[in-house]
Amino acid sequence: MRSLGLCLLALLLAGCDSWLFYPERELAFNPSVAGLEFTDVFITAADGTRLHAWWLPAKAGIAVKGTVLHLHGNGGNVASHLGGSWWLPAQGYQVLLLDYRGYGRSQGEPDLRGAYQDIDAGFAWLAQAPQVQGKPLVLLGQSLGGAMGVHYLAEHPLQRARLKALVLDGVPASYADMAQYTLSSSWLTWPLQVPLSWLMPESDSAIYAMPQLEGLPTLLYQSLDDEVVPLSNGVRLYQAARPPRVLQPTRGGHVQTFAEPLWREVMLRYLDDPQGFVGLRRLAEIPISHFQSIESPQ
Repeated sequence: MRSLGLCLLALLLAGCDSWLFYPERELAFNPSVAGLEFTDVFITAADGTRLHAWWLPAKAGIAVKGTVLHLHGNGGNVASHLGGSWWLPAQGYQVLLLDYRGYGRSQGEPDLRGAYQDIDAGFAWLAQAPQVQGKPLVLLGQSLGGAMGVHYLAEHPLQRARLKALVLDGVPASYADMAQYTLSSSWLTWPLQVPLSWLMPESDSAIYAMPQLEGLPTLLYQSLDDEVVPLSNGVRLYQAARPPRVLQPTRGGHVQTFAEPLWREVMLRYLDDPQGFVGLRRLAEIPISHFQSIESPQ
């Protein structure tokens, strides 16, 4: 109920993108609690905002397979979202886990325009980091981070061309649809779901940018149990994507995908050969009946 109230208040007072961001300043822990080596990295965005990120090198003795730029979701900060990428260094992937402006130790206040500058700054840092050169680059976007990443890549073809693959986890297709879905879940806000959803920055939604990423191999995870981004939203995003793309249905809560070793293994296999995965994957207990007639025309 607290999040619903904040959502309603933000929409009424701001009428823009403030509903999308729920940053926290305090870092509850650092990667050392997971036995990881890490470095605090400070990056300056184009407008001078100083950003904080964690650099997680590949585990000592493991050959480096590539680099992952991890764009996290809308709540908390890098500490809250370490669960999405802590496992990658042991598999040979070095990680840049970035906090947007207003999150954790990053300066400023969050907003969409600024967040795109922050993503651009992350790409710029990776472009000059010696340990990244000559290695495949992957973008992992979870929830809002994935939606912003898709929009950013559609507007930055040179950065898109640098990527070996795009991995999306629980990413909303439409900001307006998500606002309506959230507001409809309470009797208090149900009558306001349509008019207030019109105030969202819908033109920035991932579903409009996704078709522009043609040629970029994309893996989309969508949980059947997600109470934040419903299955229908994830399917729409998959349908908007262009080949080569694959939809991997999962189970579990919102962006809890990589708590399950099976889905970590799927990502690793995918990154070994992104062109070899196409269409709808079916693993574990996911019934195919949930996914009838979701393929878009090729």
